[in-house]
Amino acid sequence: MRVAVDRTRCCGAGMCALTQPHVFDQCAEDGTVVLLCAHPPQELWDSVEECVRLCPSQAISVDGNTE
Repeated sequence: MRVAVDRTRCCGAGMCALTQPHVFDQCAEDGTVVLLCAHPPQELWDSVEECVRLCPSQAISVDGNTE
């Protein structure tokens, strides 16, 4: 799985950082998403997919390829 974020779309809700703090954080300056891990281990995939669903601005995307 490869995770990507679009900081220009991010509204700073923070659900991603709360749900999966090993993969996402928030910028201290403006609250937008910061991607910590673009290729999370498989045991985090379900929670990362939950972050995609929870994101109100649809700023997170995943590529399901395992390469």
